Parts: sequence; structure tokens; C-alpha cells
Amino acid sequence: MTSSDQLLDLIQTTPEIDLLLRSSFGFDIHRKHNGDDLRLASGAPLEAIAGELAGGAYFLCAEQNGRRPVVFASSEGEGGLLADDLTDALEIIIGLEWQDCLSFSGGGAVEVMQISAEHLDRSRHKYNPDIDDEAAQVAAALSLRIVPVPDLVTRLRAAASETEPDYIVTDDDGQAFDPPFGEHVEPRHGGWS
Repeated sequence: MTSSDQLLDLIQTTPEIDLLLRSSFGFDIHRKHNGDDLRLASGAPLEAIAGELAGGAYFLCAEQNGRRPVVFASSEGEGGLLADDLTDALEIIIGLEWQDCLSFSGGGAVEVMQISAEHLDRSRHKYNPDIDDEAAQVAAALSLRIVPVPDLVTRLRAAASETEPDYIVTDDDGQAFDPPFGEHVEPRHGGWS
């Protein structure tokens, strides 16, 4: 059993952690059907491991050097590498509003991503004052680290930058998903408030 399998099994058998991941962090192991028709551009298969409410899906790639990289594909046709393994991916998922951080990245500029992450982190705490406690619960149960947001941004950018050429997501027609980095630096209407 790989470390990814062990983590997924632990989530499956720990209902309170499963619920927190689903409700607070958008990682729902019961939505594995999302993205059944997706694969990597190389033709390599993807193993769906979780979905999220907006229709996106998390996948494990084939093992490389003892690790199984994690790819995310959104329902809007964006996708790419999230992390080198499930442990790293879950640390990003519980510690960072990572999808919006990528969306408001100025095309992948780490400085823009750091600024976006700061705004997103404040907003996250405003709408869920218990988010740090929930992240700590998940981290303790799954033997994850609580990583500072700036470090998570650096890790996320490094992984997303490695999407091409090996982790480009395609649909069953061979249509490639857009790269994970958005061009915007802040929300269009009203900026960061």
C-alpha cells in the first residue's frame, strides 16, 4: 500500500476528517466520478481520488520515484500539477485558497501569488473563523504539517510550473486543458476588499 493509499484509507475511515476535508477544504473523496474521461496528454491514465463542489477533480498520476503526483482539473477546463504527492497536495489544500491563488497569479508571478494569498487568507478567516483549528485537526489526524502560507505559495507555484509537458490534462477528445495560472492580479470588480 502506497502512502497515498494509506492517506485515502485514513480519510475514508475517519468520518470527522472526511467531513472537514469535504466541507471546509473542498476535497471530497465521495466525488470520485468527476473527470472519469480525463487523462494526461501523454495518454497516461489518471486515478480519480476526490472531487469538489464546483465539479473539479483531484487525480493521482502513475508512481515516479516512489511518489504519485497529484493533478487537479477544474470544471472550467483548467488543470495541472498540484503537488508531487498526496501529502504535499493536502498540506496545500488545508493551508491555502490555492485555486484562487492560481487564478489571481498574473500568469504565474510568485510576487502576485503571494499578495493574492494574503488577501485570500484574510477572507478565508473572515468567513470561517475556525479554519485554523479545522486545518490543525486534519493535519494531526493525517500526520500533515501546518505550513506557512508564503511557503505553500512557493510550493504551489513550483508544482504548477511543472505542468508542461508531462502533466497536461486532456479530455476524451484529446482537447488540452488550459494551464493552471490565471492572468489576473486581483478580482475585476472592486479588487481585493
